[in-house]
Amino acid sequence: MKTILTCLDTSPRAPHVLSTAVDLARRTSARLILFRSVGLPPELAHDDIIGVSPNTLVDKLVESARTSLESFRADVPPELLAGVEVRVGTPWNAICAEATARGVDLIVIGSHGYGGIDRLLGTTAAKVVNHADRSVLVVR
Repeated sequence: MKTILTCLDTSPRAPHVLSTAVDLARRTSARLILFRSVGLPPELAHDDIIGVSPNTLVDKLVESARTSLESFRADVPPELLAGVEVRVGTPWNAICAEATARGVDLIVIGSHGYGGIDRLLGTTAAKVVNHADRSVLVVR
């Protein structure tokens, strides 16, 4: 195994997902790509974005995601880190596309979200498992 795409969000379980990926990378001599996808959250009220240009809003979301991922960098030994990536898009689709584009050997993702929309549409993890063209490790 050479490369692991490690999908991290803002949930309390993200540090556990990262520690699992770091442990696996150490055992297999793989390197990690820390990854997050950003898009407009469905709960974002229309009033919250009036007067904000779409580019500015997306740029702020990407910047915030990158800052969050950079904070995880301290928990990854430098020799195991292959990069930090933020992409704009629907999370499950962006994860699958990034995994394919990078030719990673494995996707590591947390088990589920806790929002009501997850129960209705299915979790990001479930969609990644169903659509990825490579192996996925779901961390509970």
